Amino acid sequence: MRATLIQSIFLAGSLAGCANQSDVKPVETLDERTGMTVGMLKDPIELLPSATNSVHVLRKRTTFAYLGPVEWNRSGVYSYGLWVHLATGNDRQFGDIHAPGALSLQLDDGPLALTPIEPPALDHEPYREVIPWGQTAYFALSGGAIIRMAASHKLELDIRAADGTAFGFSPTVDSSAVLGDYVKSRGITAD
Repeated sequence: MRATLIQSIFLAGSLAGCANQSDVKPVETLDERTGMTVGMLKDPIELLPSATNSVHVLRKRTTFAYLGPVEWNRSGVYSYGLWVHLATGNDRQFGDIHAPGALSLQLDDGPLALTPIEPPALDHEPYREVIPWGQTAYFALSGGAIIRMAASHKLELDIRAADGTAFGFSPTVDSSAVLGDYVKSRGITAD
């Protein structure tokens, strides 16, 4: 009886530990049509307007941004990208996020240039769009850039509005921890 009780307690503790780890654990899928393996986060990182830009939050439907790293693996040839989705509200008008220089990522050690790319054609996108009228784009990343993002305590996405002004968006979670787990689980190394 006592052995069964100890085993039950051990099992419950083990399951609780596994439950906590699965919240940010990256996901891997196989695109059957192309044979490509795709590694991503379970859910993208949500970003809210930075404090300096949130004057309109209480009066209008606010714009949110989302981002998530993507690893494409075709027979051992790896490439990386950053998925960005802009869920536009009625607080601002934004230009085309695919345009060169429309987005920039601010990290502890300075800006990270974002160059738009055309992602591989897959049967399913790595992340789901939050709203159908939003904008979604992919940007080129290297393994080193993802490691740099994971090491940074600051992660701010600056998006240019239609009038040319930039608005910052900051994560609602500890992006360093989420991206650090992603780097470890995917075995990403600097280029």
